[in-house]
Amino acid sequence: MGEAAVEIVKPRTDTREYRRIVLRNSLSVLLIRDPDTDKAAVSMDVSVGSFSDPEDFPGLAHFLEHMLFYASEKYPLEDSYSKYIAENFTARKGHGGSTNAFTSSEHTNYFFDVNSDCFEEALDRFAQFFVKPLMSADATTREIKAVDSENQKNLLSDAWRMNQLRKHISAEGHPYHKFSTGNWDTLEVKPKEKGLDTRQELIKFYKEHYSANLMHLVVYTKDSLDKIQNLVENKFQEVQNKDRSKFHIPGQPCTSEHVQILVKTVPIKQGHKLRVIWPITPSIHNYKEGPCRYLGHLIGHEGEGSLFYILKTLGWATSLSAGEGDWTLKFSFFEVVIDLTDAGQEHMQDIVGLLFKYISLLQETGVCSWIFDELSAICEIAFHYQDKIPPIDYVVNVSSNMQIYPPEDWLVGSSLPSKFSPDLIRKVLDKLAPENVRIFWESRNFEGHTDMVEPWYGTAYSIEKITASMIQQWMLAAPNEHLHLPASNAFIPTDLSLKDVQEKAKFPVLLRKSSYSTLWYKPDTMFSTPKAYVKIDFNCPFATSSPEADVLTGIFTQLLMDHLNEYAYYAQVACLYYAINHTDSGFQVAVIGYNHKLWNLLKTVVEKIANFEVKPDRFLVIKEMITKGYQNLKFQQPYQQALRYCSLILQDNTWPWMDGLEVIPHLEADDLAKFVPMLLSRAFLECYIAGNIEPKEAESMILHIEDIFYSGARPICQPLFPSQYLTNRVIKLDKGMSYFYPAKGLNPSDENSALVHYIQVHRDDFLPNVKLQLFALIAKQPAFHQLRSVEQLGYITVLMQSNYSGIQGVQFIVQSTAKGPGHIDSRIEEFLKMFESKLYAMSEDEFKSNVNALIDMKLEKHKNLREESGFYWREINDGTLKFDRREAEVAALKTLTQKDLTDFFNEHIKVGAPRKKTLSVRVYGGQRTSEYEEEMNEPNQPDWVKIDDIFKFRKSQPLYGSFKGCHGHVKL
Repeated sequence: MGEAAVEIVKPRTDTREYRRIVLRNSLSVLLIRDPDTDKAAVSMDVSVGSFSDPEDFPGLAHFLEHMLFYASEKYPLEDSYSKYIAENFTARKGHGGSTNAFTSSEHTNYFFDVNSDCFEEALDRFAQFFVKPLMSADATTREIKAVDSENQKNLLSDAWRMNQLRKHISAEGHPYHKFSTGNWDTLEVKPKEKGLDTRQELIKFYKEHYSANLMHLVVYTKDSLDKIQNLVENKFQEVQNKDRSKFHIPGQPCTSEHVQILVKTVPIKQGHKLRVIWPITPSIHNYKEGPCRYLGHLIGHEGEGSLFYILKTLGWATSLSAGEGDWTLKFSFFEVVIDLTDAGQEHMQDIVGLLFKYISLLQETGVCSWIFDELSAICEIAFHYQDKIPPIDYVVNVSSNMQIYPPEDWLVGSSLPSKFSPDLIRKVLDKLAPENVRIFWESRNFEGHTDMVEPWYGTAYSIEKITASMIQQWMLAAPNEHLHLPASNAFIPTDLSLKDVQEKAKFPVLLRKSSYSTLWYKPDTMFSTPKAYVKIDFNCPFATSSPEADVLTGIFTQLLMDHLNEYAYYAQVACLYYAINHTDSGFQVAVIGYNHKLWNLLKTVVEKIANFEVKPDRFLVIKEMITKGYQNLKFQQPYQQALRYCSLILQDNTWPWMDGLEVIPHLEADDLAKFVPMLLSRAFLECYIAGNIEPKEAESMILHIEDIFYSGARPICQPLFPSQYLTNRVIKLDKGMSYFYPAKGLNPSDENSALVHYIQVHRDDFLPNVKLQLFALIAKQPAFHQLRSVEQLGYITVLMQSNYSGIQGVQFIVQSTAKGPGHIDSRIEEFLKMFESKLYAMSEDEFKSNVNALIDMKLEKHKNLREESGFYWREINDGTLKFDRREAEVAALKTLTQKDLTDFFNEHIKVGAPRKKTLSVRVYGGQRTSEYEEEMNEPNQPDWVKIDDIFKFRKSQPLYGSFKGCHGHVKL
């Protein structure tokens, strides 16, 4: 075993300790000690990916990634690894269990996180993936179905379809050309036809490719480096070193026949997209010079004089991005991706001409050292003041870097361009030539005008050859607009000092309250970073008064962002982010980033709102964009459709998207011009300011904003009447009743069906909260194991808590092509019956272990200002204002008995419980229309009611009290 003395470059603010070791079997390891972490995390990156798939077995590397989770010789019980992690994990907000993996072209990455006291056994179980995994014949057959379900989920996704099309139009013998996910046909049917045994091929692939010398391990804990080192040596020394070489990639996948082409293709969703691609030398070989970062920054710029600014002014584009796309060590692509308007779709040649004119401008003006220096300065500040992220994300990032960069740059990666090399930048720029281009043009307009079909996803396309002289003609014919380089960036922070705030408040305090606004304030007492977080919610009663008002408010927020874009883009480049979002109660302004120039940006945003003017040409562009957004909702995954229906049924005073789609064609610029003054005429501002800002600064910001909106002889806004404060009311389901809402999938071509099985439990309160959370924690992994691994109902199988405006519940979410939603509903009920006996059989030690895991979860510290502020903002936004929620729920957990949990289950969750309240939303895929018709004709049972009309149902039900809108309850 060796230990390297190379010094690993780390951020100035990083207090973690790092040690690099290489085990005797050549497995490379980075040990990280963080005494402040609540969790341990591990990632193993294996230099084997889908490029290594045998010709007969597309998807085998990805399938192997699935199979390693099942069992090992040392731990032969199926799924025991996932069960152990799930029972001892600290869940990331909004996600399932903290163990996962992914397969890319050259790598497969496995990772987990766990509470520190359970780390040693978890690490041992994880290590067995790479020592002696078991792959039973039964599990192999079942998991092929899971891979097939995963692929079914992707079949109607434009991102997957277009990615495979770009791969398809490349050299057939090149690994880039392959299909990498796998499906039932490639992993079961075709192998059997050829007399191949999938399980044997899986074992052979594992033995042939998984070798210690191709593995990089990152281990992150609070323990001493010596202790971690001993553990790692002990657990991973048995991983065999077969001294394998990395997969050899045979150069560029695009030959002369795959460049100078225009590919017209038909997407699933509405909208037009232009993707202009050039094969280039990978810039990873020159990551300190960063040639693609420099060129991507300029070609993708959105300030005045940029390519996007010109295309936007002409009304031809709604977004543009540029930079290095797919890359490996041997080949890479530079991509410019442009979302087109309907008008832009008619001007493709002009747009490509303007792009090449901008590239010519870059060649004529030469490479500018001041632009590189500015970029370099921004990158350096971002690196040294980066936020801490969850350990599980950190270890994945670092283990992926270990395969690519020398040890000193494992943490830095490509994030610090520091060597100015005009020659290297020019070399890449010279590659962005007409002779080398691949243009992919997506539009539903091409339906019926294509002559080829991509075999894996069924994407229709056609190919035309284009020549350099044609592109020269397009350049000459393109509009003669004034393209120029960006100005210097005034938003780069120069004052990164920390404010010395005397009041070290643990929770947000109500700093100021008036009839116009409330200001919640929380200084940074945790992160010592020169950043701030500002949210201002404009609560406007007129925003929710009708579907028209709802749509107009959305157009208003989009137009504001559109007006501000060329100014605020510079702030974004300097890591100062803002957004104006449409909300359920009006709209919200958010500004997050370095505090030094934050007020400059916020002030401009607020002034733009106050002085809003409708530009008719931009109104039409935004209206078109929002219309397509509404139309594309029907292409959402069926489980997303089911969640949308569930929300519509439960949340009072919400409008269905179909109403928006109906009203938007009739709205004109004049309607918005009349609406905005009315929207703003009555408003209340709910504000939260946190981070590196003093209380007086925070107050003066809000005073200034109040002054803009509420002062003068004819103020823009007036305060709300007490009757106008907006509430969040949720439908109260009847006790002992099960409701179901059947719906056809909105896209008849999608064969996936979905079910959301929702159990409504209680209004937010600490003791019932922790009972529900404990149930969800204990049931999560068994539900996944039974419904997905054993029964193979579908790749998407989730049990999670739900919170509708403070009304707590739990929901099962399953998406499937194998079974219909009615059948899945019955299987969930069977699972709950099975789980009931497990709950009764649980030992006291097991119960205590789960309680302690939940306590650890609650005591987990926030990683950064954004995460902390998000937690407190949720309390403000919901109106619950329980800033000490975690501490109070820990106290409640410590009083909880096993009987409390079983009583809770028997009352609220158990099948047939007299107080149970259930809502099943069933979305039927294209192949299950007859099942839907049968369900629609079924008569209601006494305790099993079909919802025929969502709005009649909403009106017939009682409502829970609202936490939000009780303005008088907030005391200074």
